[in-house]
Amino acid sequence: MKLQIHSIHFDADQKLIDFIQRKVDKLETFHDHIVDGEVFLRINNTGIENKTVEIKLNIPGNQLFAKEVAKSFEEGTDQATEALRRQIRKLKVKQVAH
Repeated sequence: MKLQIHSIHFDADQKLIDFIQRKVDKLETFHDHIVDGEVFLRINNTGIENKTVEIKLNIPGNQLFAKEVAKSFEEGTDQATEALRRQIRKLKVKQVAH
């Protein structure tokens, strides 16, 4: 899947980019027609949980979005991909029902 990763006001290392790519690629096992995606990584200046991960996926006819704040980008990515997995599952149940 074509995935654009944007790190806002910092440079993400290749290890983090590869981790995010692997996690988001696993979502293709739940939905075959994911067109592309965008990931935004931000560091906030407040508190311990200061890493924000936003993932947007484009699926024909829909756009799925998840935003998570966590202590690390890896933890935030795990939470966001899990949220997207639930959204994909709900979307497929809805499509089967119609």
